[in-house]
Parts: sequence; C-alpha cells; structure tokens
Amino acid sequence: MLTLLYLTDLYYQAKGRNYYEEDLYITSKLKEHFNILIGHPQQAIPHLGYADLIVFRNTGPVGAYQEYFDHFVALVKENDIPTFNSFDGKADMKGKQYLLDLYESGYPVIPTVETFAGLASLQNSEKYVVKLKNGADSIGMDVLTHKELFLQNPQDKLIQPFINFQYELSFYFLNNIFQYALYAPHKDKRWELHEYDTTLEDLAFAKQFIEWNNMERGITRVDACRQQDGSLLLVELEDLNPFLSIDTLTESKRNEFIENFTHALLQVK
Repeated sequence: MLTLLYLTDLYYQAKGRNYYEEDLYITSKLKEHFNILIGHPQQAIPHLGYADLIVFRNTGPVGAYQEYFDHFVALVKENDIPTFNSFDGKADMKGKQYLLDLYESGYPVIPTVETFAGLASLQNSEKYVVKLKNGADSIGMDVLTHKELFLQNPQDKLIQPFINFQYELSFYFLNNIFQYALYAPHKDKRWELHEYDTTLEDLAFAKQFIEWNNMERGITRVDACRQQDGSLLLVELEDLNPFLSIDTLTESKRNEFIENFTHALLQVK
C-alpha cells in the first residue's frame, strides 16, 4: 500500500463546521486503500520522507502560518512528492487577487475593486464589504457604509458592494468533474446546507471557473450567490482546502463521492 500523509487541523474552530468529523470520516474510508498518517499542517515537514502522496485537507487558513506553508510547498516540489490538491491553482490558493482579475476580465463575479477611487466603476450601494486580499474564513472582513468606507479609505484590500442575494450555492468538483451541489436556503445561516439539483445553466456557470483555473488535480468548490433576478455571481473559488460538507449528502451520494475520491488518489503518479 502507498503511504498517504493526510494533513488537517483537527482542532481548528470553524463556525458551523466540524473539521475533525469530516476528516475522521474520510480517513476511515481511505485506510482500506492506503497506509494513513494524519498530521497537522504545521508539523508536516519532518514527515515528508514517509509520504508517497500528501492530501492537503481541512487545514484552516494558511495565512496564519504562511512562512511555514511556503517552505512546505517548496520542499514538496523539490522532492517531487505529489499532492492533492496540486499546488498550481490560481484562485484562493494564491489569495484574493483573482477576484479583481476575473471581474476586470468580464466574468460573472461580485463586482470587486481595491481602492475607494475604484468605486466609481460600481453601482451605488448602501453598504460595502471589505476583505483582506489574503483573508479566509471571513477573517478581517468588514461591512461598511459609504461614509465609513470613505473615512477608512482601505488600502490593498478588496471592496465589493453588499449584495442582497437570495441564497448561496456551492458546486463541488473533483479533478474538474462535477460531483454535487449544496445550497443554504437561509442566507444568514451559511453552513446549514441542503442538496441542490443543478440546471444546465448552473453547471455552465460553475464550469467556466474550473476551466479558467485549470488545476491539474484536486477538489475545488465554486461558491456563488443567486441574485434577485435569478442570475449567479461568483463569491469565491476555493481551490486549496475546501470544506466538503459531505455529512449533508445522502448515503448513496456520499459513498459515490468517497469512491471517486479514492479512485482519484490511486491514479496520482
């Protein structure tokens, strides 16, 4: 059997999510096919020599240990150790700059600028959302009025209009192949999710971002919001360590995903 180093932070406190439950469940299934070593993302480097494959899962925001993470990625590449996800994504893996780039390129993304002066290109909004460029898990996010935004004049941050959307919707892809979709019918309860039956239009929306990212292998979550007119806008493209919420799936759908995930790992060279 191949030895799999499965990196996760079992103690990370995430609002509405239990990382440890998801990863203990997944590893309980993977152990039938791999020798499993479960490690903390900030203690991974000493164990690289034991791994045939590294799975980077619910590790929390890497900004909290960016220097260690960068060193880890450099060593993984230097020693040619395959990882899942592969570290070649262009979205959240690299920070939030992609939201600016995608918006400027005309993709259906929540309008995003990085300066107060840039607001001239957006429609007027009563409130604005300000995010860190390297933020994650809502860390450092503020909701400000136009006046408050003017007074703060944030620098090197993302500024977006506050969208009065219907609900949030997430599409989950494995090696660029669609697996399932979940949505939060109550927009004030982001992680109370239910399975969602996608339309062809929904999938076309999500797939354009998967194709743009062109990541070699891994799990990607496309987070979107449904506007009042029924259209979708990208909120986030999570291509590093997306939470899967597989406990919300039916047993058959959950088993199907685990089978697909296992097969994908066994195919990594």
